[in-house]
Amino acid sequence: LVPQGPSMDASKKVDLKIIIIGALGVGKTSLLHQYVHKTFYEDYRTTLGASILTKVVAVDNTPLKLQIWDTGGQERFRSMVSTFYKGSDGCMLAFDVTDRESFESLDNWRDDFLEKVIPREQDFPMVVLGNKIDICDRQVPKETAAAWCKEKDIPYFEVSAKNNINVAEAFETLAKQALATYKGIFESYLTDSIKLTPNDKPKQSCC
Repeated sequence: LVPQGPSMDASKKVDLKIIIIGALGVGKTSLLHQYVHKTFYEDYRTTLGASILTKVVAVDNTPLKLQIWDTGGQERFRSMVSTFYKGSDGCMLAFDVTDRESFESLDNWRDDFLEKVIPREQDFPMVVLGNKIDICDRQVPKETAAAWCKEKDIPYFEVSAKNNINVAEAFETLAKQALATYKGIFESYLTDSIKLTPNDKPKQSCC
């Protein structure tokens, strides 16, 4: 992804809603700030409900305005957070490689999200981020997380918000997936709207 340049047609800009979900304390806010502001956000205040940051990027010469929703991970906010799922074009599941419970809760977060998204699509644009690989005290082996993702056909990224490892790559992959799905839905809508009619007169053949 590259910043929007003057050569791109801004009138064709696509707005995509991306949501980051996962357990409390896995670093969702830090990941988002690293991607948008290129800074490590080391503020341990819990996100209450959701906050939104935007970033304009380009994928395949298409300008995208990513509206990225950072959500709270506390259980008592779960029902509130799920109200923010509607209208999402892509979902980022995050866990902490030093916290086994945060990984084990991925199934619940994913299921909860897919249940709330209408229409439900099994191949909904989604990526998984294993954050805090810069910390030595690891509890979730890379192979374990990768196997879980492979089984569900979801791209997996080992990331560090602190050291800015693979953060942009993860967002770029999700943005590409979301744009492809968006284009597919838009094109199928156009195709369904066009009714092809045969030519009224057959072509005359030369004798």
